[in-house]
Amino acid sequence: MIYLDAFGTLFGLKGSVGDLYSNLARTASVITDPHAVNQAFYQSFGSAESMAFPNVAAEAIPELEYRWWQAVVSQTFEKVGALDQFTDFDSFYAGLYGYFETAAPWRVYGDTLAALKRWQSMGIELGIISNFDSRLYRVLDVLGLRPYFQSVTISTEVGAAKPSAQIFQAALQKHHCKAQEAWHIGDSQLDDYSGARAAGLHAILLDR
Repeated sequence: MIYLDAFGTLFGLKGSVGDLYSNLARTASVITDPHAVNQAFYQSFGSAESMAFPNVAAEAIPELEYRWWQAVVSQTFEKVGALDQFTDFDSFYAGLYGYFETAAPWRVYGDTLAALKRWQSMGIELGIISNFDSRLYRVLDVLGLRPYFQSVTISTEVGAAKPSAQIFQAALQKHHCKAQEAWHIGDSQLDDYSGARAAGLHAILLDR
């Protein structure tokens, strides 16, 4: 059994977050510096609570995800002094949120498909363990990656984010798999490598 992280492991962005946000802001006649926006984004993202909503009904999750990201995005533009330049930030944000559910901002890494096809040909079950939100299902579909995976486990549905052992245990249960029989591959030292090891899985840290 092999589990993989999603963003930063299977696929990444075409350009920086700052580039993408600034390009989208330009369509709303708001001009920003991509480098400054990129820095502001990672500051805002890094200071946010983990994207996990314990003890919440499943039907409430999409709205909570939407609002979680709205706080990060608004704080990003506020940090660069651009938030007040939007005539209708809510509409802009709705478009931005939907944009990241399409194939447009993403690129599949060059070695991803070859590895997935090889493991699939060997009869190895594959799963995803990710702190991404539920848009991940659509992103996997539009990038052509969904057919390779028998399960997708995300933090917002489990109510716990990596490196918590809870999300790894939830993924293992879907395959009736023991931790010592599974591997997890990801690009984060803390979330993927250390988190998986602490949960009893074998782990590989991927240097992208």
